Amino acid sequence: MDIRKESDEEDLISANKQLVLQKKENEKLIAELSIANKELAFQKEEKGKRAAELGIANIELAFQDDEKGKRAAELGIANKELVFQDEEKEKRAAELGIANIELLFQNEEKEKRAAELGIANIELVFQNEEKEKRAVELGIANKELVFQNEEKEKRAAELIIANKELVFQNEEKEKRAAELIIANKELAFQNEEKEKRAAELIIANKELLAFTYVSSHDLQEPLRKIQTFVTIILENENKNLSENGKYNFQRMQLAAGRMQQLIDDLLSFSRINTTELKFEKTDLNIIIEEVKTELKDTIQEKHAIIEVAEQCSANIIAFQFRQLMYNLISNALKFSQPNIPSHIVIKSRIVKGSKLNNSKLSPDKNYCHITVADNGIGFESHFSERIFEVFQKLHSKEVYSGTGIGLAIVKKIVENHNGIIIATGELNKGATFDIYFPSN
Repeated sequence: MDIRKESDEEDLISANKQLVLQKKENEKLIAELSIANKELAFQKEEKGKRAAELGIANIELAFQDDEKGKRAAELGIANKELVFQDEEKEKRAAELGIANIELLFQNEEKEKRAAELGIANIELVFQNEEKEKRAVELGIANKELVFQNEEKEKRAAELIIANKELVFQNEEKEKRAAELIIANKELAFQNEEKEKRAAELIIANKELLAFTYVSSHDLQEPLRKIQTFVTIILENENKNLSENGKYNFQRMQLAAGRMQQLIDDLLSFSRINTTELKFEKTDLNIIIEEVKTELKDTIQEKHAIIEVAEQCSANIIAFQFRQLMYNLISNALKFSQPNIPSHIVIKSRIVKGSKLNNSKLSPDKNYCHITVADNGIGFESHFSERIFEVFQKLHSKEVYSGTGIGLAIVKKIVENHNGIIIATGELNKGATFDIYFPSN
C-alpha cells in the first residue's frame, strides 16, 4: 500500500512537473500568440490602408488601357483573397485560442495548431510578398498615370498654340485674299492704263514718224539751200558787202549750222524710241576705240588723254551705246578747262547690286557699272538732274556750242537698257557719270 502510494505520489509529482513544463510552454505560446495577434492587428490596419489605397488606385486606373484594367482586376482578386485570408486568420486565431485552452490536455492538438500556425506564417510571408508586388505595380501604374497626365497637358498646350497659329494663319489668308482682290483691281486698272498708253504710243509713234519725215526732208532741204546761198554770197559777193553785211551773213550761216545740228540731234533722239532694240554681247573696248577714232581731231586739238581701264563685255544695243559713249566723250572734250589738257578716265566692271548701295538697283542682280570722269569745268551739284533734260544748257551758246540734247539722248539710251545714270560734278573740278544696267 505504501509502495503504491509512493508510486502515485511520484506519478503526481511527475505529472505536476509535466504540467509546470506545459504551463511554461503554454505561456510561451500565449506570448507568441499575443505577438502574432499584434502583428495580425497591425497587418489588418495595413491591409485596411492598402485596401483604401487600392480603392483610389482602382478609380484612377479605370481610365488606363487594357493592361491597367487587368492589373485592377488582379488587385481586386487580391483584395478578395486578402479578405478571405483575414477571415481565415481570424478563424485560425479563434482555433488557436481554443487550442491554448485545450493545449493543457491535448499535446497533439497543440502540435497541430503549431503546424497550422507555421503554415499560416508561410502564407503570411507569401501574402506580404504578393502585397509588395502589388505595391510595386501600383507605383509603376501611378508613374505611368503621372506621365500620361503630363503628356496630356503638353498635348493640350500644343493644341492651344496650334489653334492660335491656325487663327493667325486664317486671318493672314483673309488679309492676303483682300490684298489679292485689291491687287487684281489695281492690275486690271493698270492693264487698262497700259492699253490706253499703248494706243497713245501708237499714235505718238505715227506722229513721230511724220515729224521725222518732215525733219529729214521738208526742213533740211530749205535749210541746206539757205546754207548754200549764204556760202555763195560770202564767197562771190564778199567785196560788195559792207562789214555789217558780212557780219550778218556770218551770223546767218552760224544760225543755219545750229539749226542743222538741232535737226540732226532731234532725229537721233527720236530714233532711240522708234528703232528696233537688238541686244548683243559686245566688247566695250571696241566701241570706245571707234569713238576715239571718230573724235581724233578734237582729241588732238584739246591735247586730251583718254584713259581706258578694266573694260568688260556687256549685253547691249551696240549702235545706241556707240552714240552714248560718243556723246559723253565729246561732252567731256567740249567742256574742258582752257589751257589744261583734257583727261578722261573710262572704267567698267561687273558688280553685284548689293554692293552698290543704291535703292534703285536690285541687290540680287549683277550690273555693268561704267564710269566716265573728266577734269573739265564741271557743274554745281543742284544741276545733276537738270542736265539730262531736253534743251537744257548750263552755258550760253556764245561760250559753248550745242543744242542741249546730247545728255538727254544718253539718259534715254541708258533707260532703254533698263539702267540708271547718275551725274556728279564740282565747279572747275570736273564731272563724273556713273551708269548702271543689268549685265544679262
